Amino acid sequence: MTRASSSSHGPSRRGFLTGSAAAAGAVAGAVGGATVARATEPTATTDTTGVNGSRTTAFHGVHQAGITSSPGAHGTFVAFDLVEGSTREDLTRLMRLWTDDARRLMTGAGALADTEPELASAPAGLTITVGWGRAAAVLAGGEDQVPSWLGPLPAFSIDALEDRWSDGDVLVMIHSDDPTTVSHATRMIVKDATSLATERWRQTGFRQAYGSHPSGTTMRNLFGQVDGTTNPPVAADDFATRVWITDGWLAGGTSLVLRRIRMNMATWDEADRVGRENAVGRTLDTGAPLTGTKEHDEPDFDAVNERGFPIISDVAHIRRARPDDPSQRIVRLGYNYDEPARGGDDAEVGLLFGSLQADVDAQYVPIQERLAEADLLNVWTTPVGSAVFAILPGCDEDGFLGDTLLA
Repeated sequence: MTRASSSSHGPSRRGFLTGSAAAAGAVAGAVGGATVARATEPTATTDTTGVNGSRTTAFHGVHQAGITSSPGAHGTFVAFDLVEGSTREDLTRLMRLWTDDARRLMTGAGALADTEPELASAPAGLTITVGWGRAAAVLAGGEDQVPSWLGPLPAFSIDALEDRWSDGDVLVMIHSDDPTTVSHATRMIVKDATSLATERWRQTGFRQAYGSHPSGTTMRNLFGQVDGTTNPPVAADDFATRVWITDGWLAGGTSLVLRRIRMNMATWDEADRVGRENAVGRTLDTGAPLTGTKEHDEPDFDAVNERGFPIISDVAHIRRARPDDPSQRIVRLGYNYDEPARGGDDAEVGLLFGSLQADVDAQYVPIQERLAEADLLNVWTTPVGSAVFAILPGCDEDGFLGDTLLA
């Protein structure tokens, strides 16, 4: 566990303008010899075409929301450190508070004692998902209940990790198609953690807006690449075997690796299109592998060109990220970020790369080891943040998040 308006005298500008308009109208009426009628105000109309605000996501269930639901266009990840001296009872209280918040907010209702409930009225698919770091799991159940994979990742040669984007005792993911909804829900979550936990970091990202593309379209990162092509449909057996933990107190939960990957846009701009596509192993316009014509075509890693060289390089990102062992496959959850420069630094642009899997050591780590060893995209990317969390199972109407270990 880590330690954690002044008043103005005289006529106002609005009064001056309205007064002048009234005077001008009086003069015009006098000159015209007739009374000037007040113009009829246009009738307000509401166009509900494509309105998404009332869409809700179920909170209760075997799994938490935010894993199987479509990712919202806007996402905020907030990590907290439990205050020094926290007890198991303190953690239970925090989980009960956040469970109640999520139940209410995801239906479009304000949180308990919400002073701005109107900001919660358009959930737009809001999901609130809670996870634990190692310290919280130890506090809840002791060392013998902590999965071996729950803790910092091994050090990778490409990492330049910063504390301000790494680790944490507990995590809350807040996703919605409406950024105002995300902002309000985040504020409620942070307020209810007061005296129990302190905010360690907050990372906010975005995807394509609702309605910009047909449902099911793969998102693009800020390099212009499709990102998440190999994710299976949620209903597929492959999704279940990749993601869900099936035994112990985490049954129905999963794990999340969140990596903050900074992109060097300036040097990416210097690469021509052929170089970019060779680095990725996919065409940028359609997202198809260089050996195919459509995004979801299976890449042919054995195919060679007329000179006998591989069409998809052995160090192309698509090749290094693809496990030969199907049991190592993960599900990706990505959000772009674009933030102002700090001081003399370049702008903070990159990808919040989320990896969902049942076992971090067995699935994620082997992939990341291959990427660190040889991946052409490493020329333009640097991981600067890293955290691992156990995403808790869902709960029923009488329970609360974390009750499989705390109750």
